[in-house]
Amino acid sequence: MGSDPKVYSLAEVSEHNYNKDCWLVIGGKLIISEACTKNSTLIFGQSDSGKILKVYDVTNFLEEHPGGDEVLLSATGKDATDDFEDVGHSTTAREMMDQYYIGEIDPSTFPKKATYKPAKQAHYDQDKTSEFIIRILQFLVPLAILGLAVAVRFYTKTS
Repeated sequence: MGSDPKVYSLAEVSEHNYNKDCWLVIGGKLIISEACTKNSTLIFGQSDSGKILKVYDVTNFLEEHPGGDEVLLSATGKDATDDFEDVGHSTTAREMMDQYYIGEIDPSTFPKKATYKPAKQAHYDQDKTSEFIIRILQFLVPLAILGLAVAVRFYTKTS
């Protein structure tokens, strides 16, 4: 951390909302740690309530995050303090944040009134559909073979 941290606007931070480049805005306590740290950025600056808002690049932590990368990606482009604090991150997770610190956010770039922005839905992966079909077939094919064997045994059995 340098003596003069770089200052970002909310709009600038909001552009970093992908799994290859993810920044988060988290405002709150002066001692906040980063549980999310894989080329993503958390932002901590100063909000209306006087909380410090800092920016963290957590992109490199997305795959390692225990809650999955979707949790982090859904918190981009807004003050994610409540999302962060509601989970109850450990002291270790909070201490991790320092290594991802990249600057602070300009509190004047936050809207006066919070606007609702629905979370992004994960892109539907059609490749997973084929995995689902394969799993069903792995169950049904042996079951069908077993049923056929029982039927053949039953009808060919001589009394």
